[in-house]
Amino acid sequence: MDRYDVIIIGGGPAGCTAGIYACRGGLKTLIIEKKFCGGQTVLTDTIENYPGLDGISGFEFAQKLKAHALKYGAEIVSENVEEIDLEREVKRVNNYEADAVIIATGAVPKKLGIDREEELTGKGVSYCATCDGMFFKGKDVAVVGGGNTALEDAEYLSRICNKVYLIHRRDKFRGDMHLVKRVEALENVELCMENQVSELVGTPLSSVVLKDGRELSVNGIFIAVGNNPQSELFGACERENGYILTDEFMRTSVKGVYAVGDVRKKFLRQIITACSDGAVASSHIISNK
Repeated sequence: MDRYDVIIIGGGPAGCTAGIYACRGGLKTLIIEKKFCGGQTVLTDTIENYPGLDGISGFEFAQKLKAHALKYGAEIVSENVEEIDLEREVKRVNNYEADAVIIATGAVPKKLGIDREEELTGKGVSYCATCDGMFFKGKDVAVVGGGNTALEDAEYLSRICNKVYLIHRRDKFRGDMHLVKRVEALENVELCMENQVSELVGTPLSSVVLKDGRELSVNGIFIAVGNNPQSELFGACERENGYILTDEFMRTSVKGVYAVGDVRKKFLRQIITACSDGAVASSHIISNK
């Protein structure tokens, strides 16, 4: 069984940053990522709020993260985590052992929970505008949500679609004001405030019915209503609403186990805060080595 100083589960911004700091601190480091490094940044059209990298594409940012971690010696493997034992002194993840584990598994998109949502996924229902937006070029679409992701999706889709309906259940958006103002100024974006989607019509999708009774003729609907933390494997760690609880050093309730990024309970979930979490966790492990 291969032995490391630290195993990082997840290769998003938090996990890759943790890997960079761990390697620079002299730790033998393994990053386990089941899909691709970069996490949800890969699905982001343009990153505008990371200091010094204004306007970088999410895909390019993800590539740079992976390359940076590899440069300093992190080993990266692509596999699912199926076996895990965090409560013993030497931790075990699949066929690897380490003195410390950093959980950086992030979160996955929430669903609306309405009839036919699963059935129509890939047939008009999507959770990634930058992934699927081009399938609806020149067509009418809807976006559901009120945070930064929903606003960014609406802005992105406005450039390739004929019309975009932005549906939000409250009377105010939760996203950054500069994004709100930009979206409000777009001529082909119609705001549907204090409303919700109650029905999905057609196969593939041909329209959506709102709570107020209106039926919007759309070929696609992009759902951006938040995320669920991927913490199911880590029941040994204390959690709240699925999010792992940590202290200021990113330590969980289990000795030698840390949690960073979107999987942990925190005020702000952004790329920059995920990177900060990763740096803090690895630095703390190094200082106690």
